[in-house]
Amino acid sequence: MPLGALHDDSVDVLESAGLDVAELRRAGRRLVVRSPDGTTFITTRPSDVPTYVEAGAADVGIVGKDVLRERTPDVYELLDLGFGGCRMVYATRAGDDPTRAAIERLGAVRVATKYPVCAAAHFAATGRQAEVVRVSGSVELAPLVGLAHGIVDLTATGSTLRANGLVEREEVLRSSARLIANRASHKLRAEQVESLVSRLEEASR
Repeated sequence: MPLGALHDDSVDVLESAGLDVAELRRAGRRLVVRSPDGTTFITTRPSDVPTYVEAGAADVGIVGKDVLRERTPDVYELLDLGFGGCRMVYATRAGDDPTRAAIERLGAVRVATKYPVCAAAHFAATGRQAEVVRVSGSVELAPLVGLAHGIVDLTATGSTLRANGLVEREEVLRSSARLIANRASHKLRAEQVESLVSRLEEASR
């Protein structure tokens, strides 16, 4: 279970699919919660969800497509749950787009991001070189103080970009919450996993 923006919708959709989430709703600071129906829920940072699932500490997990593209874990992606929609975009300061000039002058555009794999792949796919600067805080700051020409980051409404004088130049990918499964669990617990997928498909409609 991801903490943060996807958590409440994840709990809601699991409840709609028939799982007992009462203990999960009152978990407080507990990171491992056991439900009376035998289900054990693990809550963790979204970026760590694929790690727990890939390693077999969890059979299934809910995580954003952006994390899957960035981390490329060895898991099965089973279902688009249809919530948590957002876009990963390349943005620069408003006005003239500095991208082409930077590439012509420097050979690469400098991009600040929390998603270095996605950013590098996006520019490489269009034959452009990007010098990726990894940041973990407010990525919007980077072009404002000259650290980078632009940023690659997630946006839902674009309001944070606009508030900081940035404009979207290119879409990198679209993201939403996905159900993933450990490869071994998908085989050994196929009946339970497929039953969960069917119930979540119905609940997500």
